[in-house]
Amino acid sequence: MKNLFFLLLLFPLTGIAQQKNISEKLFSNYESYKEEKITNRRFKHTDIQPLINNLKTDKDFQITNLGNSIEGRSIKMISIGKGKTNILLWSQMHGDESTATMTIFDIFNYLKKNKSILQNIKLHFIPMLNPDGAERFTRRNAIGIDLNRDAVQLQSPEAKILKAARDSLHADFGFNLHDQSKYYNAERTEKPATISYLAPAYNYEKTINTTRGNAMKIIVEMNRIIQQYAPGQVGKYSDDFEPRAFGDNIQKWGTSTILIESGGYPNDPEKQFIRKLNYVSILAAIHSISTGNFKNTSIKEYENIPRNDRKLFDLKITNLTFSHLGHDYTVDLGIMRNEIENQKHTDFYYRGQIRDIGDLSTYYGYETLDAKNLKFKIGETHPKILSDFEEFKKLDFKKLLLQGYTTVSVDSLPDEIKFTHYPVNIIDSRKISIPKNNTIPKSPIALYKNPTFLLTKNDIVIYAIINGFIYDLGKNKNKIINGLVK
Repeated sequence: MKNLFFLLLLFPLTGIAQQKNISEKLFSNYESYKEEKITNRRFKHTDIQPLINNLKTDKDFQITNLGNSIEGRSIKMISIGKGKTNILLWSQMHGDESTATMTIFDIFNYLKKNKSILQNIKLHFIPMLNPDGAERFTRRNAIGIDLNRDAVQLQSPEAKILKAARDSLHADFGFNLHDQSKYYNAERTEKPATISYLAPAYNYEKTINTTRGNAMKIIVEMNRIIQQYAPGQVGKYSDDFEPRAFGDNIQKWGTSTILIESGGYPNDPEKQFIRKLNYVSILAAIHSISTGNFKNTSIKEYENIPRNDRKLFDLKITNLTFSHLGHDYTVDLGIMRNEIENQKHTDFYYRGQIRDIGDLSTYYGYETLDAKNLKFKIGETHPKILSDFEEFKKLDFKKLLLQGYTTVSVDSLPDEIKFTHYPVNIIDSRKISIPKNNTIPKSPIALYKNPTFLLTKNDIVIYAIINGFIYDLGKNKNKIINGLVK
């Protein structure tokens, strides 16, 4: 009996060791399977069709056209495996949430060469459920419906397609793949919620039955894996029941549903490292389902995953002192950098914004600058109007900043230039007259739409903040990705 008791204790530990070994191999070998034809988030329906068509060369992949979007774009499902356990994975229900779509094509490359994982399961992937939204890189579909609030009324063809796929497969497991804001953090920590999970509730009472419990067990295993590569950077969504949402309803319909949200990671704007984390954790979860190892996992660890919070800024500046109407004030600034797309929805630039001023001691930043003992100063516009953009590019920008200038006027500026990678802002003199510097308000609140200012010590410029980015003049370290054209 003692030996039996010892074996029962040892079995879960053996399963954990196996999962760790599998995840380490997946992580180290990832580059061999990464789909190199997708390298950024703003791809379209036409970009993935050749990749899907390439799968036809492997007889084990089955490609099914499930129907079309409102604007007539095809929605396909790719299936592989012959096992009895059906696993449905769907991505880009929201058109601008594409991280897991990239991961799915990495997983296809893996499955081409590693089919042993499929012995007991059959996988079904819908890589792009909302192709019309992907075309515009927007959340909603072509008529403005949020597909994730259309699980009951089924007003959109895309929602009908997902419901029909789940029902026809009687899917045992479902992976609901999304992206979330990079400003989410793991509760009470400065760490971003790089990956967030949820086993959605299927009723207001938040009952845990076998279906939902199995989803929780899978999440526990995935969390263990992510902790190896992004420790402390996992969050958990609120499980308040949303009766219109697909995750909640698919759980209700009997499919163990795992919500995965890809958030932010430092210096990973195109989410390529997060893509890798998805690849490793999803494949490891699929392996656990195939072997049945997840059944030995306790759901108690699920409750210990920190909640999602939303207290991150791109840049947090602390102890900023400025004078206004004869009084000094010391505050913190929280700056966010919003992505502004170009007209073709294929690229973007940043527009900084001050989102909060005051006591931000309970908030965090991807980057933090302590402005203690520094003075706040509004930058000025250089009095000379340059003839063209070529003359602008020849400027000594550090010298300009040291002189207190943060904006330059240019005549004959090409219309297609919306931003630059230079550490000053530009005024197109044909469209905007040069502002009178002595009329600029001295409070940072006046800069909430364009956080551009200087931090000085003994009247020497130490830092320039341009469009919410930092230029450290003392170390000559330029972290400015773009200045704005006004």
